[in-house]
Amino acid sequence: MIELTSTSPLRVSADALVVAVAQSEGKPRLLADWLPQDVRTSLIASASALGLTGAADEVRRIPVDGLKTPVLVLTGVGADDPTAETLRRAAGAATRELAGVGTVALALPAQDVARVAAVAEGALLGAYSYGRYQAAAKPAVAKVVVLSDRARDRAAKDAIARAEVVAAAVHAVRDLVNAAPNDLYPAAFADEAKAAAKGVKGVKVTVLDEKALASGGYGGLIGVGQGSSRPPRLVKVAYSPSRPTGRVALVGKGITFDSGGISIKPAAGMEAMKSDMAGAAAVLHTVLAAARLELPVAVTAWLCLAENMPSGTAQRPSDVITIRGGTTVEVLNTDAEGRLVMADGLVAAVEEAPEVVIDVATLTGAQVVALGHRVSAVMGSDDVRAQIVAAADAGGELFWPMPLPEDLRAGLKSKVADIANIGDRFGGMLSAGIFLREFVGSTPWAHLDIAGPAYNEKGAHGYTPVGGTGVAVRTLLAFLEAR
Repeated sequence: MIELTSTSPLRVSADALVVAVAQSEGKPRLLADWLPQDVRTSLIASASALGLTGAADEVRRIPVDGLKTPVLVLTGVGADDPTAETLRRAAGAATRELAGVGTVALALPAQDVARVAAVAEGALLGAYSYGRYQAAAKPAVAKVVVLSDRARDRAAKDAIARAEVVAAAVHAVRDLVNAAPNDLYPAAFADEAKAAAKGVKGVKVTVLDEKALASGGYGGLIGVGQGSSRPPRLVKVAYSPSRPTGRVALVGKGITFDSGGISIKPAAGMEAMKSDMAGAAAVLHTVLAAARLELPVAVTAWLCLAENMPSGTAQRPSDVITIRGGTTVEVLNTDAEGRLVMADGLVAAVEEAPEVVIDVATLTGAQVVALGHRVSAVMGSDDVRAQIVAAADAGGELFWPMPLPEDLRAGLKSKVADIANIGDRFGGMLSAGIFLREFVGSTPWAHLDIAGPAYNEKGAHGYTPVGGTGVAVRTLLAFLEAR
């Protein structure tokens, strides 16, 4: 729950009050001139003992007298003049650290609508808790109150409403990514999609089961899923406004667990492979958020769902499969399975003649090698790639443009099929993008590789928790809004 108010920070009723601390000439500086002078003087004098520097991601709780709120929370913003994204992260760090607290009021520098939106969004993104399997998990902050002089502005109110929808979508993606793979398998994911879309105006969900996939020629999904006792699904989630100004298709990789198949992965770290469906989760909830925001763009998500397991029925290295549309693929490595299910999804998406196709996938370990765990990659048509980067900047996510060098296509040649599913080791992320390009024809397209940023195995930071992050939702929504 979130509220926007112009109530003075000195009079607001809350369990904790959050203020910003910047770093100015190597010293902490409170960005809260309204605080009583004695409180400010005491805090700065105690800065060293409190470990207070004003650095980004720094959060300190201080009991105070003289305020209506019993606890003052100091959140670091680094620079004296924080950007919208800096405020988003500072607000998120505060609410994340305040898990278990009822009502949190944020008196951060929110002098314009962009900053009001950033504070609200960051606070809501940080107020996340996943307690499905833990009875003792701390609940997220129950209520967020954003304090701003712009509280009466219609634009600010609209920004708060949008922040609620965006944060809810990101949280829903995180929930799916964090779910155990014995609970979230392809058929269960399809059921989750239908349940999530129920009652959302203008949205229709269609599910193709293994029989429909086989008869429809979806060889990528069938091939990857045939090693599992839990068969694959292709889920279409279509949002159709009454007078669409454009038509966009989103394709998401949904490997609910990736063991690598016959080309099995090392045991160390395999538990994180429950997150290999983050792309499908992102496109699902992007479409639902677009519908809730009533965007005038028709958006269809294709969720390519399979479980990649080794068994007596699993596909083998050297198998040849036929993707929908007729392209044959020699499977040289069964752990390069995401591109196979995505190929089916891309063909299905292009068949409906959208103006642009965006695919989202935790596709390659090479992405992590190239860009680390916080920066995603975007490849594809030059104009669409540039639009995605601009949307990421607007949404507060980190996407870096990467090329698709023509010389790498030669590495995907097969002696027995139209194309092989792996190429040279070096430039593996780019080779995967080149493979996917084979299935979009002339349709404007971008490929988002979110392998590292989709799942945070290290420490929480800003508004990002440990586990599923919900990456790409904000970028995709900003992309749709820009159209």
